[in-house]
Amino acid sequence: MHVLVVHNRYGSAQPSGENKVVDQEVALLREAGHRVELFERRSDDIAARSLLGKAAVPLLVPWNPAVRAELATRLRAERPDVVHVHNVFPLLSPAVLSACADAGVPAVATLHNYTQICPPGTLQRDGRPCTECVGGSPLPAVRHGCYRDSRLATVPLAVSLAVNRRRWWSGVERFFCISAAQRDVLARAGLPAGRLSVKHNFVPEPGARRTGPGEHLLYLGRLAEAKGVRLLMAAWDRLAASGGVGVPLVIAGTGPLEREVTAWAAGRDDVRYAGLYDPAQCRQAVARSVAVLAPSTWLEAFGLVVVEAMAAGVPVVAAGHGAFVELVEDGVTGLLHQPGEAASLASRIRRITAEPDRNQEMGRAARHRYEQGFSPAVGLERLLEGYRTAIAGRSGGANGAPPVGRANAGSPRSTRASRNGGTT
Repeated sequence: MHVLVVHNRYGSAQPSGENKVVDQEVALLREAGHRVELFERRSDDIAARSLLGKAAVPLLVPWNPAVRAELATRLRAERPDVVHVHNVFPLLSPAVLSACADAGVPAVATLHNYTQICPPGTLQRDGRPCTECVGGSPLPAVRHGCYRDSRLATVPLAVSLAVNRRRWWSGVERFFCISAAQRDVLARAGLPAGRLSVKHNFVPEPGARRTGPGEHLLYLGRLAEAKGVRLLMAAWDRLAASGGVGVPLVIAGTGPLEREVTAWAAGRDDVRYAGLYDPAQCRQAVARSVAVLAPSTWLEAFGLVVVEAMAAGVPVVAAGHGAFVELVEDGVTGLLHQPGEAASLASRIRRITAEPDRNQEMGRAARHRYEQGFSPAVGLERLLEGYRTAIAGRSGGANGAPPVGRANAGSPRSTRASRNGGTT
């Protein structure tokens, strides 16, 4: 297949799960012999803009006409079989969907979060679940300043959601939801259920797997309230007050709570703040873990670090909500704690460190779960299946007849799409 991937890369100052997923999927497709090209913007480039250019960025969030024209021209010239849309914020905008329609190229979109129904995409406010904007006006998000605690910064996102809601629904042939939990939330919010399919993110073979009991407990990710960092610190203090668990806690990552975490860890021999790891260090740290901790307070749409732990044969302790419930089989591949409850998290951490034989057994089960559901081979199969469905839908193959207004079966585009719909 010939695939054009559309993605606005997040800033490089801190790790991005979405950037990682995009890079891994591109590499996977290319290794399988498919032609993959990129249409990208980079948030890092905003810093180099003039003052006027920076001021104009919020105006481009709902709609970037230059992107529409540039992408449509490229699509007409290159004629890819399918366009795969990832993140469009802040420099691309949903104008990319109109470009696909202009050129008659089917689009699929991976929904990495909840931005189609919630301006900041988190379904959370003040550390608690929030659905105030779901299915209705996004004005509550503006009133509460849900994006970066700023009403002004939230406005472009709210406007984009309001004016582009139906464009997303009509302009995408297939939505990839990264968990069944996410799909169910989006379907209840009104997205077209027939075009929502679950395609879990895959994880490449890590090259490093646990061979012994492990040396530490590991938190690996963004240092933010929604990721449960403060909850973890509270739970760890409970454990320390009752004698600890015999292994240290390593926290790796960066984010808005970095100073708080650094101050909390300073002078302790049971905690080490490691800063930002590079990919190789991440893999080694996971492979040396007794368990990986994922105490998110928001409803994670997936949870890449959980599957990375599974790939290394390491069990996890995760919050019992969102996608974690389908990723982690409680008591088999890891343990689930009551979301938002420090005492419950502390209890699960103590349990997973106190039973080394059971821990090893859970690690083996986690690795098996990875092989069955999250390996590169499985990821490639599901990716291509989604592409074929999108191509068939645009060419009429999904219903046995061309869609209304596209009864041009003799055109080069239509003939080529039909041909590719049944091949890889």
